[in-house]
Amino acid sequence: MSAVNVQFLFDFGSPNAYLSHKVIPSIETRQGVRFEYVPILLGGLFKLTGNRSPVETTAHIENKRRYMMLEIQRFVEKHGLAAYRMNPHFPVNTLQLMRGAVAAQQEGTEGMFERYVDRMFAHMWEDGLKLDDSQVLRATLEADGFDAARFETAMGEASVKGALLANTQAAYERGAFGAPTFFVGEEIFFGKDRLRDVEEEIARVKAST
Repeated sequence: MSAVNVQFLFDFGSPNAYLSHKVIPSIETRQGVRFEYVPILLGGLFKLTGNRSPVETTAHIENKRRYMMLEIQRFVEKHGLAAYRMNPHFPVNTLQLMRGAVAAQQEGTEGMFERYVDRMFAHMWEDGLKLDDSQVLRATLEADGFDAARFETAMGEASVKGALLANTQAAYERGAFGAPTFFVGEEIFFGKDRLRDVEEEIARVKAST
């Protein structure tokens, strides 16, 4: 793998983060890089920046809402992401989910973080689960073969809470205002529609080193 530093700042509550997650592997293969997944809390980032979700900002702009849905559908069709479904419980509070992602990282078991991320994205944007319901989350973790009790304990640990807050604060200080956000080195890109630009920047950096 190349030494190019590429980061993907994500929150499970973002459908566009899910869509990006599904496309990232093809970029990694083409470019010989590995994206570093960085869990952040989107609600916290919104508070820091004064930003709001597109659902809120476009609530009274019917044409824009329709276009946003059309744009997602085009992306889905382009990349063959037929499993995507809008979560019927949206918006879902992702605080515990994102703490779980940090806990999986800190656990250090090979492949655990990657599997947790992939499963939670799928449960949110393919299965349409209400993952801010503690009983649903516990059942989901157990069904996926995770130690649900261990995760629940870890989600309340100071090191996990602190790391998620630190990731979110660092994202803000680097210029992020939403998810998905990407960094190639210190170059920032926002949104799934910038993945082509992300890949071009990766190629540029590789060519210059």
